Amino acid sequence: MDRVLDAAPGSKVLLLGNEAIARGALEAGIAVATTYPGTPASEIGDTLARVAKDAGIYFEYSTNEMVATEFAIGAAASGVRALVSMKHVGLNVAADALLTFAYTGTRGGFVLVTADDPSCHSSQNEQDNRYYALLGGIPLLEPSSPQECYQMTKEAFALSEKLELPVILRTTTRVSHVRGPVVVGEIVSGPKKKDFVKDPKRFVTVPAVARARHLILLERLREASKLADGSALNRVYKIGTGGRSGIITSSAAFNYVMDAAKVLGMSTDVLKLGFSHPLPTRLIAEFLRTHDSVAVVEELEPILETSIRAVAQHEGLKTKILGKADGAFPQAYEFDQAIVASGLVKAFGLRGEIAKTVSVDLQNLPVRPPVLCAGCPHSATYYAVNKATNRKAIFASDIGCYTLGVAPPYSAADLLVCMGSSVGTAGGLAKVNDQPVIAFIGDSTFFHAGIPGLINAVHHGHKFLLMILDNRTTAMTGHQPHPGSDKGPSCCDITSVSIEEVVKGCGVKWLKVVDPYDIKTTTDTVKQALTQNGVSVIIARRECALITKRDQKGAILKKQYIDQEVCKKCRTCVDKFQCPAISSVDKVQTIDDASCAGCGACAQVCPYKAIKEAR
Repeated sequence: MDRVLDAAPGSKVLLLGNEAIARGALEAGIAVATTYPGTPASEIGDTLARVAKDAGIYFEYSTNEMVATEFAIGAAASGVRALVSMKHVGLNVAADALLTFAYTGTRGGFVLVTADDPSCHSSQNEQDNRYYALLGGIPLLEPSSPQECYQMTKEAFALSEKLELPVILRTTTRVSHVRGPVVVGEIVSGPKKKDFVKDPKRFVTVPAVARARHLILLERLREASKLADGSALNRVYKIGTGGRSGIITSSAAFNYVMDAAKVLGMSTDVLKLGFSHPLPTRLIAEFLRTHDSVAVVEELEPILETSIRAVAQHEGLKTKILGKADGAFPQAYEFDQAIVASGLVKAFGLRGEIAKTVSVDLQNLPVRPPVLCAGCPHSATYYAVNKATNRKAIFASDIGCYTLGVAPPYSAADLLVCMGSSVGTAGGLAKVNDQPVIAFIGDSTFFHAGIPGLINAVHHGHKFLLMILDNRTTAMTGHQPHPGSDKGPSCCDITSVSIEEVVKGCGVKWLKVVDPYDIKTTTDTVKQALTQNGVSVIIARRECALITKRDQKGAILKKQYIDQEVCKKCRTCVDKFQCPAISSVDKVQTIDDASCAGCGACAQVCPYKAIKEAR
């Protein structure tokens, strides 16, 4: 029984925020759902992939976020409901399509979920995607709990069809990954097919059409503002007896505000904005009129604060607006109860010592940096590359598990920007440096964004080595399939795309495929590749060790142990090769049998042959 799909109407189910979004979309009658997996949004797609066949919907893990958005646009423009989900930086990839789709508008409900990542828990930046709503003129909803994730997803589809506009549902890491009770309703089977009605003067955005459609978008935004003013998603909460001080907040910050204000013993009113763009200006102006001072509490950018200050100025209100501009709240990183309590103390001049009641000292906790898993083929690849180059090379890295190669002992990442950037930046590095340049990219990332860079490099005669680390899955975000995989969601048939054929089709003349677990061959192949002119490509192919273990393929591999009588305590296995199964305590190196994946790479690393197969 699947708790997301099979939960009975009226029942209460414990769901992640992301799972609640999936349930809300099913109840909204979606026909199509697409995604490119990325934390903290991954579970939305994973949930829908799991239930798609039984739910009678089409789901796909698209090649990248742009393709996912374009596919959903095609469906929604035909009149069915479509959901597309991605992490915050994924919207950078999809923005070209989304911002123009706001001009054409939609026929069927179209909802794009963007999961922001304050504090960069699993991302290369912590951009605030509320700016995309402002930039594109797109209505924005912000849930703060799983129940609201579920409810606002349904509301977003209704709003999208009422306004004929795409709607952004914006979560954050804490909202996506919090688990809470959700009272669910009935799953509605919406239309799965619609005939596309041709209307070039709406959907073909040549300049003359775009100019006319922009005026329509602006008119619909004015209508959306009126809807925001009357929306039940925006409401006032009273803490204590209320009072002349107030707080305006949204998203995850609302949860911290409610906890911190109660702990601080405040009597205040809290205006929570769930429908935050267009701004409900009439509602906000009325709130400001009834309060002498108002603190605006929001994570990351002062988007609400700046707009609320503008409302106060426009209305001629004397209410004191407090927030990031006053230094009460930080502009970087996610909030917590202690940060919000401290900010409220500063903003309202409360007794500072009260804030200490909610502070948590995390200074003395042990640090555990992320590491590549036991048996990870990337570990063997990086060891071979360092051995082949004697660490005298420049490494352009990319987004994936292999980014962890930045840490010692490999130190195999010197430049990282975004998905697919390793191929493009490698060309620039090679053009102005005399050292060898090696670019690393994963199989899923290669399909996502690496191909254009490779074509460019071949066309312009760039000289570097591209290593495609093919572990047969999108491992970093939960082992989702990609175009090179031979399995996909049960709702559709898939065709595996050969990385070798794609590379050859890009014009690459020198291509080799190696097994990373064969360290000598990999090392020799890297040396050979670096002597080639132009772009050379090595595909280091070995399935992710976690999949091998999960699918019980481990029987073909042999556990390893360190023969202490042979071991010379040289520490090569820990100083030059990283495996979490190998530990060193009191100068004695051992292999944990439970953690060992049996890859045998460490045995090839040991110069004294002290690592042997366990009986």
